[in-house]
Amino acid sequence: MFAVGAGNTKEKVSLQGVHHMSYILHSVIDEIVFNRGSSREQLWLQGQVRLLEHRVKQKQLKIIQLLEKKEIQYSDREDENSVIDLGGKRQYSDCAEIYNEGHKQNGFYKIKPLQSPTEFLAFCDMSEAGGWTVFQRRSDGSQNFDRVWADYEEGFGNFVLKNGEFWLGNKNLHYLTNQGNYTLRIDLTDFEGERRFAQYAKFRVAGEEHSYEMSCDEYSGTAGDSLTGDFHPEVKWWADHRGMKFSTRDRDNDNYEGNCAEEEKAGWWFNRCHSANLNGLYYRGPYTAETDNGIVWYTWHGWWYSLKSVVMKVRPADFERNIV
Repeated sequence: MFAVGAGNTKEKVSLQGVHHMSYILHSVIDEIVFNRGSSREQLWLQGQVRLLEHRVKQKQLKIIQLLEKKEIQYSDREDENSVIDLGGKRQYSDCAEIYNEGHKQNGFYKIKPLQSPTEFLAFCDMSEAGGWTVFQRRSDGSQNFDRVWADYEEGFGNFVLKNGEFWLGNKNLHYLTNQGNYTLRIDLTDFEGERRFAQYAKFRVAGEEHSYEMSCDEYSGTAGDSLTGDFHPEVKWWADHRGMKFSTRDRDNDNYEGNCAEEEKAGWWFNRCHSANLNGLYYRGPYTAETDNGIVWYTWHGWWYSLKSVVMKVRPADFERNIV
């Protein structure tokens, strides 16, 4: 039974039942022709079958049209402008401050970390107890993440649509995480609809003079620890991303004799090269390539499965939400 919603109405169409009736009528026709040969009954039943088949096609077409309409409506909701203007009455250092001022809606807000010379737009995720500042999002492959150093330093992507892809910028990420002790949370979704997460304590990104080196501490979560290489003691020398400088195809800072960023088509904190690369190419699940250059989180799906969506976000470790 199909149930298709359109506005305030629902149309329920049992296509299997109609097809079954059509099959029965064809069987009756065959029985009449074989046993009795009644041309009148044969013609009448053939007409009934054609009528039913016509109705089935009409119902199928209507279902397709209604589904397309609902899909368009859903896409429109996903693509609506999500920039939220708080009127400039005060400046916020991160999304945790915005949340505790009583603003609980997901969207892009202006923030200004303490050392940042200017304000910039950042997506605030008010789920998971609220107050998360998102610095990376992958959702549909609409943005190219195989970019040069300057792009990753300044940030790029869609800072308007609530499901748009973006990188907040290494410079902004440095200002944000150097205000105090921040927790990193990574939300992952595969193409089968399953969700996992990884969380790290004491996440920090150093400044440009240190090539935006990344550090983090204890892991918790359900996706496995792909960021520190703790999943096996013999791989930490090449799979630990902690203490690694950021690399792009035009700025090679990895420990590999080649250029990881060039081979993996992404900017990232590469070692030799990775057990996690969340800025890789957007494939749809299992893939084949010369290198493992998809959106990879090794401890969940291995190197040869590219994830559907990723959200990387931070929040102060001592965050306590106000009940407003």
